[in-house]
Amino acid sequence: MYVLVFHPVMWRVWEEVDESAATAEPALVPFPFTKMYFTVMSYNILAQDLLEANQELYIHCPLDVLDWSYRCNQLLEEILKWTPDILCLQEVQENHYHEQLYPVLSQMGYTCVYKRRTGTKTDGCATCYRNSCFAEVSVTPLEYFRPETDLLDRHNVGIVLLLRPVVTQGSEAKVKGPLLCVANTHLLFNPRRGDVKLAQLAIMLAEIDSMVKSCKAKGEHCNVVLCGDFNSVPHMPLYQLITTGNTVGEVKL
Repeated sequence: MYVLVFHPVMWRVWEEVDESAATAEPALVPFPFTKMYFTVMSYNILAQDLLEANQELYIHCPLDVLDWSYRCNQLLEEILKWTPDILCLQEVQENHYHEQLYPVLSQMGYTCVYKRRTGTKTDGCATCYRNSCFAEVSVTPLEYFRPETDLLDRHNVGIVLLLRPVVTQGSEAKVKGPLLCVANTHLLFNPRRGDVKLAQLAIMLAEIDSMVKSCKAKGEHCNVVLCGDFNSVPHMPLYQLITTGNTVGEVKL
C-alpha cells in the first residue's frame, strides 16, 4: 500500500487548513506486496525572467532575496532537507534548470523531466523522482495552446508521468507494485480568465483519465497524484472541479 506522509513546515504560515485532516491517519491504498511510504513536494520557484519583467509585484521584498543565486541556493537546501521522493516544480527557467538545478538534482539521485512553455516565455515545469523509489513507465508532455480553440490561446504546459514503485525485498530491488500517475502543471495566472484555466485543467484531467483507463484495461490499478500552481483558491470553480467534479459559481470572463 502507499502511505503518503505530510511533513509540517514550521516556519511557514498556512491559511484555511483543515486541522482535523492534518491530524488524521493517512489513507492506505491496497498494495499487494508491502507498504511504501513516499513524500511529495510541489513548489513554484518563481522564474527570474518573470520576476524581472514584473518587478512591481515584488517591491515589498528586499533586493538581496530576489537575487537568483541566493534563491537557488535556498531552494536546493530545502529540497536537500526534505529529500522528497517526488518533486514537482513550476516556473522553472530553462537555462537555470539545465545549468544549475538538474546537475545538482541528478547527483541527489533524481531523474527529471522538463517541459518548457510554448511561445516566448523561458520557463516551464519540471517533475523529478528518486530513481531508488520509482521507475519511469511513460512520459506525456502537455501543451495547452490550441490555436483552433478560442479558450486555449495561452502557452501554459504540464507533464504527466507514469511511474512504478521500486520495492526492495532483502538485498534485491524489484520494480513492481501498483502504478502511480504523477501530474504537474502551471495554469494561467490571469484572475479574470477563469474560463481559460478551466479549459487548461480539462486537458490535464482528460489525460489523467486516459492514462488511468489505459492501465485499467491492462488489468492494473493506477493511483494519481496531482500537483501544480493552479492560480486558484478554495470556492473558485477550478477548485470545485478538482475536489467535487463539478464547477460551482460563476466563471470570470
